[in-house]
Amino acid sequence: MSPLFTPYSIGALTLPNRIVIAPMCQYSADNGQATDWHLIHLGQLALSGAGLLILEATAVEAPGRITHGDLGLYDQATESALARVLAAVRRYSSMPIGIQLAHAGRKSSSRAPWEGGSQIRPDEPLGWVPDAPSALAHGADEVPPHALDAAGLARVRQAFVDAAVRAHRLGLELIELHAAHGYLLHQFLSPLSNRREDAYGGTLENRLRFPLEVFDAVQAALPKAFPLGVRISATDWVDGGWDLAQSLAFAQALRARGCSFIHVSSGGVSPLQKIPLGPKYQVGFAESIRRATGLPTMAVGLITDPHEAQDIIAQGQADMVALARGILYDPHWPWHAAAALGAQVQAPRQYWRSQPRGLSNLFGDIRIGQR
Repeated sequence: MSPLFTPYSIGALTLPNRIVIAPMCQYSADNGQATDWHLIHLGQLALSGAGLLILEATAVEAPGRITHGDLGLYDQATESALARVLAAVRRYSSMPIGIQLAHAGRKSSSRAPWEGGSQIRPDEPLGWVPDAPSALAHGADEVPPHALDAAGLARVRQAFVDAAVRAHRLGLELIELHAAHGYLLHQFLSPLSNRREDAYGGTLENRLRFPLEVFDAVQAALPKAFPLGVRISATDWVDGGWDLAQSLAFAQALRARGCSFIHVSSGGVSPLQKIPLGPKYQVGFAESIRRATGLPTMAVGLITDPHEAQDIIAQGQADMVALARGILYDPHWPWHAAAALGAQVQAPRQYWRSQPRGLSNLFGDIRIGQR
């Protein structure tokens, strides 16, 4: 059997294969509420044959949204809207579904990418002053954020807890805390964005403090066996910034707390980053963290070839392979990977007649109601 298509357990959750659909912002919510776009988008991905679908970065409070179109899970309206979408998707798919909980920090109050992605300044309509560890703007021409005080830290920490409780109530089966890509928890980790002089800044131990407090608080609010993991940027790709050595220390601290998995990406905290893009360019970071900590690990980033994905699993570089843009381009990537690797993938019976000639055992049935 292809290693990519073997089952894998994250805590109490068993995935049918090692292919994960990574969180991808859609910027298509209405006041944080999931819309029919999410129903179409997630419904399509839930029929892809992947082993796990993680919902896009979902704001834990309204000011923590990157854009006005960000998905949220911070009140009854956002919870009810997402419940409607999930109920429809689950009628036709048994794929495990998780969610990424996030706060954009100083990268909030922004325009959507197709509108340029620039900051909406506080004096512009719909703009607001972002919160951050320190009053340091992300871009040189942006308005500096507000540095969180003790009350603000407590509010944000509780917002993560409340969103996690809502996620569990919705029947989501896994939670990923977003500590990557230059958003709030990453901002606390990186010395490029955290210049605090209190217990939350300066030394590595201090910069780890708030993200670990959030993890601890969320973990305490969930059932003991519930899968709770973290997405990190392994490096800022900027001299003097967050790097792999610090990521290893963070991962060790998470492992000691019973973290279920770590999802390894990179970059995002500084416009000065210089990223050497290429196939599997982040896989080495995932491999280093997996070998140093033993944590179940997801590798992500320009993994597009099924044989490359299979080799990542077979060689022990990661336990799971996450796809983002690649699966937007090819929503049936897991089908095509299974065909290329001689494996079987779950698919709806309505689509079985699409099976190419000579691949009589490609599709297995999606098992509705056997989550």
